[in-house]
Amino acid sequence: MPASQPNTLSKRASKAGEYDVVIVGAGFAGMYMLHRLRGLGLSARVFEQGSDVGGTWYWNRYPGARCDVESMQYSYSFSDELQQEWEWSERYAPQPEILRYANHVADRFDLRSDIQFDTRVERAVFDERARDWSVTTSDGKTVRAQFVVLATGCLSNARMPDFKGLADFTGEVYHTGHWPHEPVDFTGKRVAVIGTGSSGIQSIPIIAEQASQLTVFQRTANFSVPARNAPLSAEERDFFRANYDEIRRMAREEMRNGIYQELPEKGALEETPEQRQARYGARWEKGGLTFTATYNNIALDKAANDTAADFVRDRIAEIVDDPEVAKLLQPNDHPIGSKRICVDTDYYATYNRPNVTLVDVKADPIEEILPNGLKAGGKVHAFDALVLATGFDAMTGSVAKIDIRGRGGRTLNEKWAAGPRTYLGLMSEGFPNLFIITGPGSPSVLSNMIVSIEQHVDWIADCLDYMRASGLDCMEASRAAEDSWVDHVNEVARDTLFPQANSWYMGANIPGKPRIFMPYIGGVGVYRQICNDVAAKGYEGFAMSEAAPVQRAAASS
Repeated sequence: MPASQPNTLSKRASKAGEYDVVIVGAGFAGMYMLHRLRGLGLSARVFEQGSDVGGTWYWNRYPGARCDVESMQYSYSFSDELQQEWEWSERYAPQPEILRYANHVADRFDLRSDIQFDTRVERAVFDERARDWSVTTSDGKTVRAQFVVLATGCLSNARMPDFKGLADFTGEVYHTGHWPHEPVDFTGKRVAVIGTGSSGIQSIPIIAEQASQLTVFQRTANFSVPARNAPLSAEERDFFRANYDEIRRMAREEMRNGIYQELPEKGALEETPEQRQARYGARWEKGGLTFTATYNNIALDKAANDTAADFVRDRIAEIVDDPEVAKLLQPNDHPIGSKRICVDTDYYATYNRPNVTLVDVKADPIEEILPNGLKAGGKVHAFDALVLATGFDAMTGSVAKIDIRGRGGRTLNEKWAAGPRTYLGLMSEGFPNLFIITGPGSPSVLSNMIVSIEQHVDWIADCLDYMRASGLDCMEASRAAEDSWVDHVNEVARDTLFPQANSWYMGANIPGKPRIFMPYIGGVGVYRQICNDVAAKGYEGFAMSEAAPVQRAAASS
């Protein structure tokens, strides 16, 4: 396979500052979108605010950062040569290795020549007369494109908390979503970590090994299962490589979350307590996200869910020496899996270390940050470094930072003020020729992101190819289709236990953000078939229009 395909000049490619497509973001979604567009001979420009490719894996460099999907599956499938040649070292790849993989892909397919780094897209305005987009970037320049694709990522807009006095803290301050690119050494320092979501759970054990004293401030306990991470054997790599075709097919078509795994055939209450304990125990020892797939009704039936939650709570009580600390670490306010379940390495055991203290800020809220510490529940805690593991404004946050104006000058933020509205998670009515990769209303964060990214990119690329072949230049989701899809997304979610949790799936971690279940929970396979059917019916639910005569004449000249 050649390193890259020649970029056939399109009608816009020869005009300075004009492109067929502008792509926002050079993570896994943006890179593959660029690759597909090149294959279609369309001109594209990618704008990336970071200094290199990788998206979330460029920014998230906190201690212990790893993917929670196994390496052999958290990878592109579009190139068999790529998936055969890359050597993953561990079951769960660490952040530096995933970033090396992203750079390898960028080099192998010569993608950087069409990517402008250190550049934010600040504004995108749809021109109703010309039926294209005017895109303004942070360097003060403006380009035009017929289409805009938002590949901004679901977990890329770090949430900075608004604690009183934060700006007055005199020590070191870090956010797990914006970690320095050079190593951070906490040796001999008193460190505070605020937040016990995924980034906190991954980083806390490593920080604890360095710090003289670590104080963890927890508002909400989260369920976490052991990763059981280990080096990959040659036999494990060879199995995947020899069976990738079928593994990828099953992940795309048969797995709700896009992860190849053993499918459960029974509900939790169909077995005896002894059988359940044995089955949960086997999954616990195996480790990883598949714990919640031990039975087929854990996400649907509260009584079934309780059996899994109780098992994990019992394991926490066994691992943590202090019963009071163990009780604080046992989640009791949401069904297991209704928030993104975490995978960890020695997280709960870390609280047995003499230099680690857990503070419950639900009972004793943080009142203010002091120059040398913080005050919570009337008590002052002194420390030298502060780590904010406070998560992200998920799914909509990165889009909201861009001033996007569609028909009539209406902004996307205005339209989404009461919650995001899309058709298939791909487009939003009133914003023609604007695509979103893994947007709200699609499986996105409930799935293996690479599987969902590839499906969206392929669908968009095929759609653009169809439009070009049909002489069409404008596409927009209809209001009726969008309303119907939003209703369907909410209806499917209501049939599960997910809405019972105040999760970032619901936007609950962002003050003032509407509480709406954002991803589509119907499953990757079901969703893929819906998208395929829409395309097969001439892109049902989308309004498409032909190029104006003057535009057709220009295109043919």
